[in-house]
Amino acid sequence: MTRNAEQVRKDIDAERERLVTALDELRQAAAIGGKLKSKLPLVAGAAAGAGFVFAGGIGATARYFARRGRDGNERLRVGKLSLFKRD
Repeated sequence: MTRNAEQVRKDIDAERERLVTALDELRQAAAIGGKLKSKLPLVAGAAAGAGFVFAGGIGATARYFARRGRDGNERLRVGKLSLFKRD
């Protein structure tokens, strides 16, 4: 099957249009990264907080302070917070 010059030009133009469409989609995806970069401190804080909670940080911290309260070495109590004497 032979193709003439006009068919080749049409195929090249069609391919060029597909490439332009793909490039536009990539640019839109890159714009999402720019939006995220502007809110990076908020996203990083949320990720750190979620990691702390999922890793059991709240329970571990509560157990630490509850255990320290039973040791009897309490120096100062302000509301729910306490300072302890360390040996």
